[in-house]
Amino acid sequence: MLLRLGASGPGLVLVPRLLLRSRGPGPGPGPGLVLGPGPVLSPAGPPTRGAAHALHSLAWCTGAHAHRRAVLSWRQVPSVRPSVRPTPRLLSSTSNGDDGNLIYTGNLAGSVRGVKLFSYSTSAASLALLPQILLQTGLGVQSPALQATFITVVGFFTFLTPVLLHLVTRGYVLRLYHHPARDTYTAVTCSVLLTERRRVFHQDRVRVPAVSRMFTSFYAGGAGYLVNPDLFQLPQDYNHLMGYDKPFSFPPEDLEPPERS
Repeated sequence: MLLRLGASGPGLVLVPRLLLRSRGPGPGPGPGLVLGPGPVLSPAGPPTRGAAHALHSLAWCTGAHAHRRAVLSWRQVPSVRPSVRPTPRLLSSTSNGDDGNLIYTGNLAGSVRGVKLFSYSTSAASLALLPQILLQTGLGVQSPALQATFITVVGFFTFLTPVLLHLVTRGYVLRLYHHPARDTYTAVTCSVLLTERRRVFHQDRVRVPAVSRMFTSFYAGGAGYLVNPDLFQLPQDYNHLMGYDKPFSFPPEDLEPPERS
């Protein structure tokens, strides 16, 4: 880059570099200024005050521009992150000893236990407060018939909620296991005492109701069970449980065309 200072004064030749240093006396055209290892910036005469100020500003701008380029180049370096690939999970491979492979897990297991526990606790609290209510309201000194009526009504509503909850949720399957060798299923449900109850049945004993019911998906061994088809790990496990993978045929009378009158 060629820079000339002054209208008719001495000329300066400039090659921009990052560092500005002075060149001492030695052989050559005389003292001058060198920008880095580039050629000499040698004035034809003593530098004026304006020329020195221009050289100082130029050196500062050159250094700031180089620093800005270094910062931008550092920011533009893309960060290298190791690629994490999820390992494939083997479905229907969780074994539980004699029960077989875990093929189904209900998503409402915690909710069922929590609701039943809350119902049991409120019923127990109602029974514990019943004598205090009789004394505070004066019913304890009333006739025995009135006391019996009050206790019957309170006891009915106290035990009604837990009984209804158990009847509704007793068939909800918490977990379901399948043994491929024996083709048996182990259904884990919640008992009346909030403990796990296991029932084993063969696939041949599974019966699908002709009319779908709200809290029953299939029957097996005289008991009804409720499952969610979307929660099975593999769709073919649900099809095999319900018997949808078995061959079927229509009765001959259904294949005959209807008679025209």
